[in-house]
This record gives sequence, C-alpha cells and structure tokens, in this order.
Amino acid sequence: MAHSGRRGLSRVLHAFGYSWRGLREAYQHESAFRQELALLAVLLPLAIWLGESGVERALLAGSALLILVVELLNSAVEAAIDRFGDERHPLSARAKDMASAAVLVSFLLAALVWGLILL
Repeated sequence: MAHSGRRGLSRVLHAFGYSWRGLREAYQHESAFRQELALLAVLLPLAIWLGESGVERALLAGSALLILVVELLNSAVEAAIDRFGDERHPLSARAKDMASAAVLVSFLLAALVWGLILL
C-alpha cells in the first residue's frame, strides 16, 4: 500500500474526503444501504424520544447506527469480491454469505436492545 506522505490536518481532511466518498458510493449503488438509512431516519428520533436516560438513548441509537456500519462493511466485501469477476467460487460465496450474516446479526442485536429497553 502506498504511503501518501500526508501528515496532521491534511491527512485527516483527505481521510474524511475518502470516507465521504464511500458514503456517497454506498448511497448511490447499494439499495440495502438506502433502505437502512431510511430506517435510521425513523429510529434515531425515536431513540432520543423513547430513551429515558442518556445510556438508554445511546444504546438505542448506537444499535441502529451499527446496522449501517455493518452494511458498509458487507458492501465493501461484496465489491472487493465482485472486482475479480462473475465466476462462482466457494470461498467468494462464503465471504459474501458471512458478511451478509453479519448484517443479520446487527439487526438481531438492534432488535434485542430495543426490545429489552422498551419492553
């Protein structure tokens, strides 16, 4: 991996730019990301409204945000694997399935957190 030679604030600003580009790419190319972003737009205000303490609000909001984090990683795995072509390979399928399973687990975690706090 090449080293950019950037340091300090310049490195941070460039890293932010890459991250912003990644968010834009996910929004433009990943329908699951857009759907989960819409879900987050509903859940974040609810988390603030329904949580009775700062900790509850943080857990409700954090578990919802985690879904987006895991979806971004899932999309990155899929994009990296798809870069190698359309041929089917058991290891590629395994990696994609495991990344998808991580998204499922993040949804289960969010459901558990919301259920335990609200019920």
